[in-house]
Amino acid sequence: MYAASSSVSAPSRPPLGTRPPRAREATPSGSGPYLDPARPAATVLASGRTRRVPGLGTPQLSGRLDLSGPQGAQLRSAVAAVHRVCPEFHPVQVLRRSPRSVLLVGTSGRTTAVAKCSVDQSAERTARIRHEIATYRSFVRHRPPVRVPRLVAADPDNGTLVIERMAGRAAALQRHPVEAPPAADLRAVLGAVRRLNQWRPPTGMFGAPLDYAERISRFHALGLLTDRDLGDLQKLLHGIARSAGRVATREFCHGDALLSNILLSPAGPVLVDWEEAGWYLPGYDLATLWAVAGEAPMARQQISHLAQSNGPAARDAFLVNLMLVLTREIRACESAVQRSMRDTPAGPARAGAAPAGEEQRLLLRRLHDDWAMVRRAVRAAVGTR
Repeated sequence: MYAASSSVSAPSRPPLGTRPPRAREATPSGSGPYLDPARPAATVLASGRTRRVPGLGTPQLSGRLDLSGPQGAQLRSAVAAVHRVCPEFHPVQVLRRSPRSVLLVGTSGRTTAVAKCSVDQSAERTARIRHEIATYRSFVRHRPPVRVPRLVAADPDNGTLVIERMAGRAAALQRHPVEAPPAADLRAVLGAVRRLNQWRPPTGMFGAPLDYAERISRFHALGLLTDRDLGDLQKLLHGIARSAGRVATREFCHGDALLSNILLSPAGPVLVDWEEAGWYLPGYDLATLWAVAGEAPMARQQISHLAQSNGPAARDAFLVNLMLVLTREIRACESAVQRSMRDTPAGPARAGAAPAGEEQRLLLRRLHDDWAMVRRAVRAAVGTR
């Protein structure tokens, strides 16, 4: 459907999914993951209010890459990898750099493009970038009902992906926004996610990236779930499996539907970063949005209603997804808090300065409160079976 700027010589891949804080408002009744009008609102967390950073939109390209020093060597390697698959790409700016990948923005012919180069050569990271490349290739023939960037070129062997740069601003600049996004933005995001979840791509095109039984057992072995949590989640999974045939037990999901992975533009939301796309239990994308929308209780209420609108099986699937998503977020946040404590230099803090890592500690406290609320909802759901 779309011609690449240069030939893409990389071979086709097998089917997808087979890869080796601030003051928190009181949560209104019915905004929890398991609606119960009689239950009181969640505990309010007290902290200072952090000002929200306005969206940056789509800035104009300018400047030159600094290729000096150790980081310059990494950039030179990334640019060389891009040029092997897309010789016309002219890098202009570093959009993002992390231990896993480098994101470059530049031009390819008359098109503004973004190049994603993997710098982590681990087996897990290699599988993820190959999965994302295969997803974009699948979208060339079978377009999803949401806007996605156009594939320009890709090389799964070198972990290089070049896509069209889409105009728009991120729905949030942080994984867990410190202030609730505007209601209109959240409505647009929810609408796009629900359209995607209702899409039915051809059979065999995508796999199931998440092994629920294995993930639950692993979290239990790490001490993140108790024996009762393990048993409750297994009971819900068993009940969902028994309902197969009467209701849909899988739906296509983005897999990482964070607000920071959704661009908002007048033409509609654009979803990016498709490393985790595939078939999940119903409500996985909604569970991800619920977990990061801690400062938007009304949005959480709407998400809960959407997730439970298809009956008890959909409700149970949503709760299982919520437990796994929140447990993952807690684990990542705890690691961030430990790093901030380890990296903070000894000595008195400056007058008026917030303690190092305080925002992460407040987020961790909120996530634990959310997790406890979801655990109560899971136990209530088990009790109704």
